[in-house]
Amino acid sequence: MSKRPLMLAMDLEGVLVPEVWIAVAEATGIPELRLTTRDVSDYDALMKHRLRILDAHGLRLPDIQRVIGAMDPFPGAAAYMTWLRERYQGIILSDTYYEFASPFMRKLGWPTLFCNSLEVDAAGKVVNYRLRLPDGKRHAVLSLKNLNFSVIAMGDSYNDTSMLVEADLGILFRPPAKVRAEFPQFPVAEEFDAVQALIEEFAQRS
Repeated sequence: MSKRPLMLAMDLEGVLVPEVWIAVAEATGIPELRLTTRDVSDYDALMKHRLRILDAHGLRLPDIQRVIGAMDPFPGAAAYMTWLRERYQGIILSDTYYEFASPFMRKLGWPTLFCNSLEVDAAGKVVNYRLRLPDGKRHAVLSLKNLNFSVIAMGDSYNDTSMLVEADLGILFRPPAKVRAEFPQFPVAEEFDAVQALIEEFAQRS
């Protein structure tokens, strides 16, 4: 076993659950909402684009929450989280929003989640977003290491790569081809059993 306690820091969308904005795009028939951090590395530009589209089409927070309520985690994700809780510590580091995340957290067994918040007016219109901390995933991994954890970080998109770089082991989970090509230093897992194998291998050699 590792001399230091082992912490798994995981992204949410694209890793444990489907991408919310793609689901909203499909449910509403608005293809412009399909863009995610897999496509756009500038998160602020991406969110401003999304807010413009929501405003133009009159979509409110309850409309998005209805879509999310019908979504399920990826097959195997809940079992993976149970496996993880029985062996190691885990935390979800996401660029999603607390206003979106509760249905997913319930289906995943209420893991700890660090994410962001939305500004919503009295009519339910999403008027802005608030980052809890710029580059929060990276800062969280650095803080966990300062607390004497060994950290494995897992993500799928551009906005995950800074935390993967800082982790003791970074794993790309089902990344798009361009992310895989730009960050060849990270092992790639396509299924949760491959993630479990990478975790156990790291724990045994640490």
